[in-house]
Amino acid sequence: MEFPDLGKHCSEKTCKQLDFLPLKCDACEEVFCKNHITYDQHKCTSSYKKDVQVPVCPLCNTPIPVKRGEMPDIVVGAHMEDCRYDPTQQKQRIFTNKCLKEGCKRKEMMKLVCNQCHGNFCIKHRHPLDHDCKAGGHSISKAGYAAIMRASESNFRLTGSNKMSCNRYKLKCGYEIVKTR
Repeated sequence: MEFPDLGKHCSEKTCKQLDFLPLKCDACEEVFCKNHITYDQHKCTSSYKKDVQVPVCPLCNTPIPVKRGEMPDIVVGAHMEDCRYDPTQQKQRIFTNKCLKEGCKRKEMMKLVCNQCHGNFCIKHRHPLDHDCKAGGHSISKAGYAAIMRASESNFRLTGSNKMSCNRYKLKCGYEIVKTR
């Protein structure tokens, strides 16, 4: 027993294969077999409606917005007629943030500012201990601060004044460490 109404033929002119699981193109809405379903394989004339891409102007290197249903070539061509690209203008430099560490000549793309001295440094010298930070006395790392706080629990008591000072350490927490006997 045959099923004459089961399946559909591929819309590609050179194929016409009977397919029992046909696929419908979402742009041109024709039926294709698995070998011809992509826009390129069946040379879809309506692919620009669904195949959204952001073209870039070859002159000024800026992305050109294209609305759905518009042909990208026409939009880029219209932009190129009005493009204000000046070839004599120099390219912008990307690496402009110079490291302030003495002797270092590295430049970074982004600013890496020290929280204590507010200087701009490279990745290698971004931490206060790596660039000999002179913000306000001795710079202390987080590990050093934690060690001082552990030692303070047994040998020191915290008072509520808003300065943090010990004979040898300046801490930036808003408390004063006083030695007790």
